[in-house]
Amino acid sequence: ETAKTWLPGGSPLKPGELVMQLDYAETLKTIAVEGVGALYGGAIGKAAVDYIQKEGGIITLEDLTSYTTTHAKVVRGRYRGYDIVGPPPPTAGGVHVIEMLNILEGFDVAGLGFGTADGVHLLAEVLKIGFEDRRQYMGDPAFVDVPVDMLISHTHADSWRERIDMQRARNVQTAYVAESPATTHMAAADADGNMISATHTIHAVFGCKATVPGTGMILNNTMNIFDPHPGMANSIEPGKRVTSSMSPIIVEKDGLPVFCVGLVGGIRIFPSALQASVHVIDHGRSPQEAVEASRIWTLGEDLEVEPGFSDAVLSELGQRGHQVSKQPIVGAGMGMIAQDGARLSGASCWRADGTPIGIGGGMARPGLRFSV
Repeated sequence: ETAKTWLPGGSPLKPGELVMQLDYAETLKTIAVEGVGALYGGAIGKAAVDYIQKEGGIITLEDLTSYTTTHAKVVRGRYRGYDIVGPPPPTAGGVHVIEMLNILEGFDVAGLGFGTADGVHLLAEVLKIGFEDRRQYMGDPAFVDVPVDMLISHTHADSWRERIDMQRARNVQTAYVAESPATTHMAAADADGNMISATHTIHAVFGCKATVPGTGMILNNTMNIFDPHPGMANSIEPGKRVTSSMSPIIVEKDGLPVFCVGLVGGIRIFPSALQASVHVIDHGRSPQEAVEASRIWTLGEDLEVEPGFSDAVLSELGQRGHQVSKQPIVGAGMGMIAQDGARLSGASCWRADGTPIGIGGGMARPGLRFSV
C-alpha cells in the first residue's frame, strides 16, 4: 500500500516528480469535518485497527476510543538571567536541558571558549549526566514519579558539578535504544511577540513503513523508543506514554521571548538544543551562527564530533580519556527564531532541508523587519 504512492510502478520517485496522495487528502477532509472522533473511534480509526489486526497487530478500537490527550505545564529554569521554557515529562528535553544548564552555570563557559579542549570536555561531561538522569528518572508521570523539581534544582546541579574532573573523562556505561533522526520541527513568531516551537514525529523515516489501505495514513513505529529492560522509568507498560528526546525550547528575558530553538535527530536532539542555547547566551552568536556551529554528542562511550574542531583539540580530548569519533553530522536539521525589538531573525542549518521564511500580509505595522 505504501509502495503505490512512493514506488509507483515499482520504481523510486525521481527528483521533480509530482506525488499525488489522494487517499490522504480525503482522510484529512474527513478529520476536518468530523474532528478527532474520525480517528479515535470513527471510520478512519476502525480502518486502521482492522488493518493492524489483519497483519497480526494487537491494537484494538478500544485503545483508540479510550485515548485522550493531556495538557501539562511547561518546565521552567533560569540561566544567566534568561528564563528557559521547555516541554514537560514524559518528554525529556525540557527537564534535562535545564538540568545541564544549571550545571554549566557554575563554570565560566564563555571564558573556556567554544571549540577548545576545556570547552568540549566540559560539554561532554555534562551530556553524560543528562543521559544518566534521563535513563534513571524520565518516563510517563502517570506511571512513574518523575522528580522534576529535584532534577532542575541547583542543589542537584551542585552535587553533579563536584564530580566533574576537568582533566579526565568519567567512564559511563549506558544502554539506549537508537532513536531515529526522522523527525519534523517547526518554529514560528509573529509581530505581536508570540512564539511557537513545535516538534512532531512518527519516529523512523516513513514510520513503520505501513500505510492503512484506503486512507493514505502511514503508521508510526515510536514504541521502539521504550526501554526494553524491565524495571526502568521508560520500560514498556500498557497505556504508558513513551518518553522522547524532543526539545522545543523558548528562551525568555523579562517576560518576553528572546529566541526559540528546536531540531530533529533522536537522542541527539536535546544535547544539540542545549549547545545552541549556550552559543547564543554564552558566546554571543547570531541565530545562524548558533544553528550552524559544530556539535558534539556522547552517551558516555564514544564522543561524536562534527568537522570544525582542530586536530590538536581532538588529540587533547583523547589524552583526557575520550574515545573521539569523527562524524559528518551530529543530530540533524535545527531551526531558530530570535526577536530583538521589532526585528525577527530566522535561521536553519545545513544538516537538513529546513528553510526560514518571512510572510507579510494584513494591516501594515510600522517598524517591523524580518531577515533570513
